[in-house]
Amino acid sequence: MSKFVKNLIVDQIKKELAEVEDCVLVNVIGLDAGESGQLRDRLHEKNINIRVVKKSLAVRATEGTSLAPAFEETSGSVAVCWGGSDFVSMVKELVDIDKDEDNFEAFAACGGVLDGEALTAEAVAEISKWPTREEVLATLVGQLLGPGATLASQLGGPGGTLAAQISEIDGSGADASGEAEAEAPAEEAPAEEVPAEETPAEETPAEEASAEEAPAEEESTEEAPAEEASADAEEEDAEEASDE
Repeated sequence: MSKFVKNLIVDQIKKELAEVEDCVLVNVIGLDAGESGQLRDRLHEKNINIRVVKKSLAVRATEGTSLAPAFEETSGSVAVCWGGSDFVSMVKELVDIDKDEDNFEAFAACGGVLDGEALTAEAVAEISKWPTREEVLATLVGQLLGPGATLASQLGGPGGTLAAQISEIDGSGADASGEAEAEAPAEEAPAEEVPAEETPAEETPAEEASAEEAPAEEESTEEAPAEEASADAEEEDAEEASDE
């Protein structure tokens, strides 16, 4: 391989690993074409990238980066794996593939780097037992919500009882007001008939007027005999005068 070609490969590796800080090195030597295809498909489903590199070229490409310690104890060609939802999830998947001897017998995790520190194969196996990011977040959320849920239940118990009592009071008050409103029209109904009963009362002045006229008629009746008596007296006086 010419020096020019080697420089091109180194530049390509640098571009691919430019934003990678942690990785796992695996051995893929011995896998046939079919197994290599299955491996890439399985890793692609987990968003895990894989790139086979030669140690000498990888050392040049990662010089001065956090990935450099990973290639200090390697030899020959290795595959660099990175990506996934988080580092622990990627390690778990790679260790599961390592244990799948029926499909990937030649596959093996042989090292890596985490936070700038080199990892051995044993360290990679140990990291696979760690909780994933999702599990850590779920545990953290549970710890945060646990006391809050307990406090909410403690506050909600007396509060719910008080709210139920208030609702019962409001309900009884509403029923009482409803009954009062229902009884009010019934009681007011006779009051609406008052004008009809007052009609005779309006005729009272006429009756009083007739009552007042009655004494007047009696007085006229009493005055009539007096006039007749005076007339008789005048006739008698006239007869006496003529006799004389």
